[in-house]
Amino acid sequence: MEEMYFTITGCNHYFGTEFLKEGMKLKLEKEPENKFDSEAILVKIKGLGKIGYVANSPYTVKGESMSAGRLYDKIGDKAKARVVFLLRDGALCRVTDCGLEEKLAL
Repeated sequence: MEEMYFTITGCNHYFGTEFLKEGMKLKLEKEPENKFDSEAILVKIKGLGKIGYVANSPYTVKGESMSAGRLYDKIGDKAKARVVFLLRDGALCRVTDCGLEEKLAL
């Protein structure tokens, strides 16, 4: 699997970013019914739920990370990731399991 990085955005609408730590496990879920973005990918943490979304705008994507639109077809409906770097208004994260192996096995 190629290395895929993304930025979490929108954290201020949920719990903020103060609780995020490098190495934290994240869950990604596609949200095709999202009325604002058909390529929306929800970011969740076990026990807390929704903490934000994968950034999908030139204003919110940081560095060389992928936008939700670029990441969308490279992951399954659900995937896993980890926080790599903490940012002022989110976090840079790496996909650790793209969730496609189960689709290929079917």
